[in-house]
Amino acid sequence: MKDYRRREIALAAGLSAVAGYVDAVGFLKLGGFFVSFMSGNSTRLGVGIATGDWAMARTALMLIGLFVVGATLGALVARAAGEGRRSWVLALEAALLATGAGLIGLDFGPAGAGAVVLAMGAENAVFQRNGDVGLGLTYMTGTLVKIGQRIAAALTGGDRWAWVPFACLWLGLACGGALGAFAYLRWGVLALWAAAALIAVLAAAQAWRERQAA
Repeated sequence: MKDYRRREIALAAGLSAVAGYVDAVGFLKLGGFFVSFMSGNSTRLGVGIATGDWAMARTALMLIGLFVVGATLGALVARAAGEGRRSWVLALEAALLATGAGLIGLDFGPAGAGAVVLAMGAENAVFQRNGDVGLGLTYMTGTLVKIGQRIAAALTGGDRWAWVPFACLWLGLACGGALGAFAYLRWGVLALWAAAALIAVLAAAQAWRERQAA
């Protein structure tokens, strides 16, 4: 995280907030399944197998598979664009979110949910470095571990504030989740359009910055 500038950390926290927002909408729409938090779906897969709830297991496995496909697509786009050109991955995410929102609005719920899961998988390639994830944006367990490690380092003479950027990522996801739940309860799946629009704006802003830097 220390290799990232404040603007990049702010972008990462914003994207984590979008992930939390979309995941909350998906969780409520899908009745307890996740569109970005695959650890939860993996647990549901195991529970479904153990209890013989094959519908649960199939749904969880399908969501996990789609997330992996989305992560693959994001990584391929990042490689094709050059890993410093994050706007391409953001544009892919915005397109997938808009597709998902549109399909759900047209009563193609499963296909729409699939597009949203692909978008969440792709988001993790925004900060790809050397073909690997630089910052995880849709899952926070590792981030919470890093917060604890940085606090331990601070207590033993290390950087006093190195934990703060990781806390911003977690806080973004948590606040985004609360906002997403509120939006879904008020507007239903129409709430997804707000996420798609925000990512589109971020993609355009990032593309402008990249042109200025070129």
